[in-house]
Amino acid sequence: MLSPFAAARPTRLSRLVILSVLLSASVSPVPAVAHAAAGATFDWAWPVAAPHPIVRPFIAPATPYAAGHRGIDIAAAEGSSVTAPTDGVVYFAGVVVDRPVLSIRHADGLVSSYEPVESALPAGTAIVRGQLVGHVLSGHCSPACLHFGVRRYGEYVSPLNYLGGIPPSVLLPTRTLAHPP
Repeated sequence: MLSPFAAARPTRLSRLVILSVLLSASVSPVPAVAHAAAGATFDWAWPVAAPHPIVRPFIAPATPYAAGHRGIDIAAAEGSSVTAPTDGVVYFAGVVVDRPVLSIRHADGLVSSYEPVESALPAGTAIVRGQLVGHVLSGHCSPACLHFGVRRYGEYVSPLNYLGGIPPSVLLPTRTLAHPP
């Protein structure tokens, strides 16, 4: 007898398709400009200097507490400057478990988070786009990288929605019509 979750398991083909999409995203830099995702704006700047190779992409969890990767990892040398992607206020600066984390509250219910980042800015500090907010430390990736996460009204979303790295969706027909309209 199949478990009640059997229908939710991905097939071998779907796992291969997902894997190929993730691998293609992780081996090439994401373009700086692309079409807008629904509700996204592109006034955000990358938090580290170019190039911006993504070493691990955003992987949305199936449920709020399921496994996933709730941000992107951007290759960045230890000591690299981290800048604010847009205006905001420092929401949190401190250590979570064993890593220094910086979170910034922005307009429209957005909060961006960075780890491992050493920052001297206390919570409540107003910041502007492009302002230095900290420096990358080692400890998240090998070699060093910056984990960059974004939440919108508490839900994790891909930072690429705001950096311009997600191409528009294209709907394709699932069947051909016998008689064209």
